[in-house]
Amino acid sequence: MSTNVVAIVGAGMAGLTAALSLARHGIRSEIVEQAPQLGEVGAGLQISPNASRILRELGILADIEHRWCEPQEIRLTSGVTLGALAAVPVGAFARDRWGAPYGVLHRSTLQQALLSAVLRNPLCKVHLGCRIEKPGDTEIARAIGEQPDLVIGADGVWSRTRARIPGAPKAHFSGNIAWRFTMAGDNAPGFLDPSNVTAFLGPKTHLVCYPLKEIGGFNVVAIAAGLDPGETWSAEGSERQGRMLAEQFSAWHPEIRTLLSNLRGATFWPLYQAGPGRWQNGRDTALIGDAAHAMMPFAAQGAAMAIEDAFELAGLVANTPLPEALATYERVRQMRAARVGRRGAFNRFAYHARGPIRIARDLVLATRSPQSLAADLDWLYGYRAKG
Repeated sequence: MSTNVVAIVGAGMAGLTAALSLARHGIRSEIVEQAPQLGEVGAGLQISPNASRILRELGILADIEHRWCEPQEIRLTSGVTLGALAAVPVGAFARDRWGAPYGVLHRSTLQQALLSAVLRNPLCKVHLGCRIEKPGDTEIARAIGEQPDLVIGADGVWSRTRARIPGAPKAHFSGNIAWRFTMAGDNAPGFLDPSNVTAFLGPKTHLVCYPLKEIGGFNVVAIAAGLDPGETWSAEGSERQGRMLAEQFSAWHPEIRTLLSNLRGATFWPLYQAGPGRWQNGRDTALIGDAAHAMMPFAAQGAAMAIEDAFELAGLVANTPLPEALATYERVRQMRAARVGRRGAFNRFAYHARGPIRIARDLVLATRSPQSLAADLDWLYGYRAKG
């Protein structure tokens, strides 16, 4: 049986990308979103070549390139001394080596570009303000006015669509918090680099900064241990959370401590991970993005993995009988996500190293050329999703 209509639960990047990817194959989608409108969400976002290549295929890249920054390097820097440790070239190098660009932009820029493309596409329809409490066949059919051939859960780490899949993953708190804020360029300290992505590494913590063209300033993310606030995507940091943040960066360079002590309007995002489990039910439901594999941000691949999931699932659904397509999707994408997760775990170990391990890390990085570090990422950035 061919797949003619798909219900997509969630109108974030994963869901919108899935709709556009399905439309490439002539498959109609009905996107159900609980929010009454799609506004500005989150802060900065890194889009690596494995994802930007897909956005180009979907006709989205041209809409965002004039609004993003293409950093020249991804730099690793000591958060204690502000001394350079290593760098991976991107910019023109990324376009040449991996065949697609590496860009940084505000999350809402990509969200709005995807949404605009969906609204222009006659095969895509968005149902806003429509909350699916119990995603059974009857409720979904009522929401979209018909029974879909396939339901795609693109509803994030707290996915309700998982209930349709026996043995689906469960989310658990990682013990880490991401403090996110933006700052205008004229208020930024001199050590923030307007041309590159910089990861400042320190004991048990790290901080990532990169320019945002849309605001003429910077996106800053500080990753540290924190308290579990319960089922939420983001929240205002409590006084206790703020004290914990200050304590964990107490051994860092004074300029970074000053930056963090003057936080205004920062939100903290509790970092949840999805455990092992099934991503499809063998019949009519699949999970993509954080609903399937919410992961720590240490490889900066959360958005990229969601985009890859959506694109590859659509290609399989369009060209293979549905049960076979779902099984292949789960097998292929779980292998890919597991490898990315292992890379993130390695980065976490390396970024947060202390004592002798930190010294050894710095010595090893000092011996690596930028080109050799880039070669280590060929499997990640050079991946060509099949859509």
